[in-house]
Amino acid sequence: MNPLAKELNEIIKKENPYVFDMLSELGKELFFPKGILTQTAEAKEKANRHDATIGIAKEGPEAMYLECFMQSIKNLGVDEIFPYAPTTGRPELRRAWFQEMTKKNPGLQGKVVSLPIVTSGLTHGLGLVGDLFVDPGDIVILPDKNWGNYKMMLSTCRKALINQYTFFNGNGGFNLEAFQAEVEKAASEKGKVITILNFPNNPTGYSLTEKESLAVRDILVNAANGGANVIAVVDDAYFGLFYDDSAMKESVFVHLADSHQRILAIKLDGATKEDYVWGFRVGFISYSVGGTGDRDILLNALEKKTGGAIRAQISNCPLISQSIVLKAMSLPDYNEQKREKYEIMKARAQKVKQVLSDEKYNSAWEPYPFNSGYFMCLRLKEVDAEELRKHLLDKYGVGVIALDESDVRIAFSCLEVEDIDDLFDTMLQAVKDLES
Repeated sequence: MNPLAKELNEIIKKENPYVFDMLSELGKELFFPKGILTQTAEAKEKANRHDATIGIAKEGPEAMYLECFMQSIKNLGVDEIFPYAPTTGRPELRRAWFQEMTKKNPGLQGKVVSLPIVTSGLTHGLGLVGDLFVDPGDIVILPDKNWGNYKMMLSTCRKALINQYTFFNGNGGFNLEAFQAEVEKAASEKGKVITILNFPNNPTGYSLTEKESLAVRDILVNAANGGANVIAVVDDAYFGLFYDDSAMKESVFVHLADSHQRILAIKLDGATKEDYVWGFRVGFISYSVGGTGDRDILLNALEKKTGGAIRAQISNCPLISQSIVLKAMSLPDYNEQKREKYEIMKARAQKVKQVLSDEKYNSAWEPYPFNSGYFMCLRLKEVDAEELRKHLLDKYGVGVIALDESDVRIAFSCLEVEDIDDLFDTMLQAVKDLES
């Protein structure tokens, strides 16, 4: 049991043991994580110079947004706001998202993919995956660089076992050998492989190359050929934010869809980061599986099961946010506005690369490879990450995220280009402070 859960249990037991006895077994194991959420809250209070902790994109002091969404909010009709939405989402939005998804991923051409089902953000989609496909004792394969909520949702809530592999190899690429070893282990021990493939990766900002993506597919196909059932969950939260030629410009899902009758590929994506509407909570879950049976009937059955899970949990997702997204997507300048924001994000990422290429930083840290997304990470060479984080906040008003003893995450998504030099110079000075 997590120490934070134990601490909460002791408080409840001390103040009212009867309430403690009322808790379910899961209730006793639940806790509110500190980690990134706590660090972000501290930065919000103290980071008056630069706050590189926030998992959104900003322009100046405000959240980044597309003007077409503001326009759409003002032009909604009564029946686009107040009624219930269908359990699986507005049909028009589902069709529009499918069209966008296949346009952005031409590799899906000719493959059988379900119509996306609306979820209340990608987190809800992951929860549905847990409810539908994860049993207690199942192994879930994750890289060591991962979003911490995966463990809460699948280990704490679903009682799965989390097996981690080292994300990067010695050459700064995706560690295919370590990934393959964990896949083969799960296939051998359980006959069932569950893995989450999150690219662009949170927290590193790394996306697979085309060659690496094909190799991931081959590893999973080999496991399926050996008799294992494979559930490949593709977390595409940051899809589209690819900044250099090394990153594959399509989702890993294109290589897994229709790949094998024993491989269920599940795509989780949404407007959240792609359209800069974090608070709307509009996500999607899509399915694809190979085989010779009638897959339209199969996918329809999976849709109904997913709909049942949504109804059991939240009844339906909010109508108003679905309506805004649908209306914005229909406007003629929607894609152009997205392109403009993409160029801002790309300029920030390229500036980070350019600044970090300066040899003056070499003694303090080593950047992990990144080519996409909102974030990048540094591996500190001499000082402790949490000590550096606190020192930066207290002395310099700068907020970063300490991931573990050596790794620091920088959210360049919320930094202006002109602030990036100063951020890293201030971090370097803080490292020198601690070293002395």
